[in-house]
Amino acid sequence: MRVHLCVVGRLRTGPEREMIDDYLQRFDRGGRALSLGPVTVHEVEDRKGGGMATEAVLLQKSVPSGALICALDERGPIISSPEFSDRLSGWRDAGTCDLAFVIGGADGIDPTLRDQANATLSFGKMVWPHMLVRVMLAEQLYRAASILAGSPYHRI
Repeated sequence: MRVHLCVVGRLRTGPEREMIDDYLQRFDRGGRALSLGPVTVHEVEDRKGGGMATEAVLLQKSVPSGALICALDERGPIISSPEFSDRLSGWRDAGTCDLAFVIGGADGIDPTLRDQANATLSFGKMVWPHMLVRVMLAEQLYRAASILAGSPYHRI
């Protein structure tokens, strides 16, 4: 199952970029044997300042045709890492070829795109900067692959 991160904004060099690259590389290595990955990052930018509606259009265009969409949104359910790994394996086992995680910009995801999502997910009741959400998602993808592989990375 190919994984896509469809995100608003371009991540420059720096600690966030290094962390994302590291976790996604780990996920790609470990996930391959589990039929998970590779991960492709699709960055979109609203250069004309159209707001959430314009970002939603750009994000929608970046989602591969037929992909299952999981929107990262503060209104989504809060789940544990083992539950997240179960969801990933469930989507994979159900025959999902492409899974797209959508992360909006500073104002979140436009309701029209959020309503099109097959699933939503929240990283807690607090609101996180969208660039940090990328890091958190990359780490959780790696953690999920580790859980499914029986690796000691995840400890309860």
